[in-house]
Amino acid sequence: MATEIRVVDYADASEASQLVGLLNHYACDPMGGGQALPQSVQDSLVDELRKRPSFKSAIAWVDEEAAALVNFAEGFSTFAAKPLINVHDLVVHADFRGQGLSHKLLEFVRQEAAKVGCCKLTLEVLSENEIARSSYRKFGFKPYQLSDEGGAAQFWQMKLSVPKQ
Repeated sequence: MATEIRVVDYADASEASQLVGLLNHYACDPMGGGQALPQSVQDSLVDELRKRPSFKSAIAWVDEEAAALVNFAEGFSTFAAKPLINVHDLVVHADFRGQGLSHKLLEFVRQEAAKVGCCKLTLEVLSENEIARSSYRKFGFKPYQLSDEGGAAQFWQMKLSVPKQ
């Protein structure tokens, strides 16, 4: 099987559709929340991504079929005074799991990060997603902490009410 990884052209309707489809596939998985993305999100996602030049998506195509997706964004490490890349979503369609696509996508992101001088890659993973945690560890990720006294970092959120436009 031939695998090719390409950055998504958000202006290409076919590629945009594949991105939304893969992300929705992940959202429907128990590790993605177990329910489809709201239609309003599906309809507006790609237009919103287009407005954010530091955000990119890449699809792994297996024999020209969209098999996996990674969404990533540039951030900044104040402790290193260098950019970083945060892997925001990593999706492998159920039909293509077990083929090493997640590591191929992570290697693609690592190469993209090297091009702009990033000091590290970051990501979030659910504590009960053992398959993903194991895969990320094999690739070289580990829980983040500054010192033993401070303990491991945790990823927290606070949802905001966004006014409708």
